[in-house]
Amino acid sequence: MENNTNNHKEQIAKAMESVLIEHEKVKQDPWRLNYHVATPAFWMNDPNGFIYYKGEYHLFYQHHPYSPEWGPMFWGHVKSKDLIQWSHLPIALAPSEDYDADGCFSGSAIEKDGKLYLMYTGNVWTGENRDTDLKQVQCLAVSEDAIHFDKVKENPVISEAPEGNIHPYHFRDPKVWKHNDYYYCVLGSKTNEETGQILLYRSRDLVSWKFMAVSAKGEGNFGYMWECPDIFTLEEQEVLVMSPQGLTPEGDKYHNLHQAGYVLGKLDYDTGVLQHGEFEMLDYGFDFYAPQTTIDDQGRRIMIAWMAMWESEMPEQKQNWAGAMTLPRQLVLENGKIKSKPVPEITNIRGNQVNYKNLMVEGEVAFKEVDGNSLELDVYINANEASQFGLKLRMNETGEQYTELKYDVNSGVMIFDRNQAGSGPGGVRKAPVQLINNALHLRIFIDKSSVEVFINDGEKVMTGRIYPDENSTSIRFFSDGPCQLTHLKKWDLKHSMNYMEKE
Repeated sequence: MENNTNNHKEQIAKAMESVLIEHEKVKQDPWRLNYHVATPAFWMNDPNGFIYYKGEYHLFYQHHPYSPEWGPMFWGHVKSKDLIQWSHLPIALAPSEDYDADGCFSGSAIEKDGKLYLMYTGNVWTGENRDTDLKQVQCLAVSEDAIHFDKVKENPVISEAPEGNIHPYHFRDPKVWKHNDYYYCVLGSKTNEETGQILLYRSRDLVSWKFMAVSAKGEGNFGYMWECPDIFTLEEQEVLVMSPQGLTPEGDKYHNLHQAGYVLGKLDYDTGVLQHGEFEMLDYGFDFYAPQTTIDDQGRRIMIAWMAMWESEMPEQKQNWAGAMTLPRQLVLENGKIKSKPVPEITNIRGNQVNYKNLMVEGEVAFKEVDGNSLELDVYINANEASQFGLKLRMNETGEQYTELKYDVNSGVMIFDRNQAGSGPGGVRKAPVQLINNALHLRIFIDKSSVEVFINDGEKVMTGRIYPDENSTSIRFFSDGPCQLTHLKKWDLKHSMNYMEKE
């Protein structure tokens, strides 16, 4: 055990040195985010181990600390008291043992006996084919200070996929929780015929696990693999959040490479089977994957996701970093649907408030005090006689570079268009949205190279990375007929990331 611990510590120390050496250069990048979680340098993907523990929020993440490309996975680590102002901590997990030699893949966290446990997937490549030549097992690590983690001697705690119509290699991303006297763990999986499903286990001690059932399985257009499952209760209703891979586009839906969403249902804790309804998207934009939730001391269900998409161009990689997290979002259940709302703690970093009321817009109008690249907008727009209206964000002086948010009254669709946004991928995404009393409410968060749009109090959300020129800071409103900005509020948002410095 001592030798294993030493090897783990050595791998973490080498990785930390690599990241901190590069950080000074990375933080000068004009696309570097101001108030979103991003790694000090190199690669980031899925959020892991999101938990409220001893008065602080801890968030871990998939991290390759040697290049801005995906590679053998480590677990990066940040913590916060308010979900907005984050401090980086040392890397928590590194590939170091024969069962996780090629990656500590995604997982979750739970408190037991005052200690913080991480449950994760150990990955080993057994050949060149990354779809068939792999071995995945489930592992535990434990910490008494929530900073330094030791892998338990019993690892792997789940060493084989169950028998039956369950793919023997692809079972990963454990999300663990406690219900009554048992700990439960849900895992992403697929059938041998490439249909997504989830597996449910239970345990009394986090070490000895018993397989219960295939808890849910896809039917129809539901993907070939379900990743990053998360089961929780919201307003006495069970929710399964997951990221199905391989959905076929349907109308305006499912146009990203992979999707993320939820189903509502009822979990039978005796049989392990989840009866559920239809799949609903959690975000209608470009860059949202692998969401994970936690519950805090206020009883709030908070979600955070990877603000990127597999196989999407990432211009920041040229500056030796890649990927970021979304703003934390509070989930609420209203009228049988989940709403996602930015956590109210965002007010902790607001500054320089600007207010406008009852402004008429027709054609294109700019308000100079609303310009910027790290800000929040709160806008109510009454459509009046307009059939199309919206905003152009991060526009340059010539008006040729911008990101467009447009509402089409006749089709009832919100449109996020980044085809003129600058460097990086373009594209258009659409979300069905109904006006409320002929009005649209938007909360828009712009952060250097990202946009998050919360529509009608979180009924729909659209997220996307954009890569405009540094001097593209103008924000303009437009309408093809008279419409009214009932109110427009703008705040600059301050830098909120505390990075470790190299000694």
